[in-house]
Amino acid sequence: MAGPTTARRGGGKGGKTATSRSAGSAASPKRSRPAAPPSRPPRRGGRPRKGGSRTPGPRSRPLKRRRALLWSVAAVLLGAAAWWALYGSTWLRVTRVEVGGTAVLTPDEVREAAEVPLGEPLASVDTDAIAERLRTRLRRIATVDVERSWPHGISLEVTERQPKALLEKGGKFIEIDGEGVRFATVDHPLDKVPRLLVEPDRSPSHRRFGADRLEREAVRVAAALPDPVRGDTRVIRVRSYDSITVELTGGRTIVWGSGERSDAKARTLTALLKAAGGAKRFDVSAPGAPAVSGS
Repeated sequence: MAGPTTARRGGGKGGKTATSRSAGSAASPKRSRPAAPPSRPPRRGGRPRKGGSRTPGPRSRPLKRRRALLWSVAAVLLGAAAWWALYGSTWLRVTRVEVGGTAVLTPDEVREAAEVPLGEPLASVDTDAIAERLRTRLRRIATVDVERSWPHGISLEVTERQPKALLEKGGKFIEIDGEGVRFATVDHPLDKVPRLLVEPDRSPSHRRFGADRLEREAVRVAAALPDPVRGDTRVIRVRSYDSITVELTGGRTIVWGSGERSDAKARTLTALLKAAGGAKRFDVSAPGAPAVSGS
């Protein structure tokens, strides 16, 4: 079989080469970036892949609701148990009443007037009502602190009024404290407590103030007396609002004037007693210009 001619070979070779180059440059595709791999679906149970954020899965939501329900039930049960322990059980009930601070009153008198409900739940006891009963029924009590003493007690700490003057009436003596409160009546005068004599004159001040106001002014004077003087005071005599005198042992007299500026008058009197203790009459009605006389 005869082979191809030279021309065909040459033309074929050249044509083949040209054709190959031409086809290669026309058919070669453009270079492109490799496609990203497809993303994986999130794992079950809401577990994030490394580097991702936690996404709650469908199973975690019922679990959280169950936990919240369990906590709510536990809180309700705990509250019910606490309520039963405080009010329904016999563990925390009043079985004793402790009394302190008494001097003239006895603890039994205080307990009787307080009427603490024994056997009742300690948490339900009305402490304010107990304090009000004590102040109303026992006027000798100035203040009282009522506190719960867990698990079974009520504590009553009282402060009694202190008499600053005695007012004689009908053969008996009425005790009056520094606020002018009449709180008790005794058969005999108390030692070192001055008697109060209200002898009002017919001055305009008497018509203006009245006997009760004069009595309160005299009590103010009694409460302001220095301790050494109070022990020697026998009588506080009131004739008018600005005419109050204090009678001491040994025939000594203090002209006090009104109950105003009693603190300044007490300081002035203390100084006068140190400087002229042997005098018989001390006038402190004007504390800035006192006077003494007699010896």
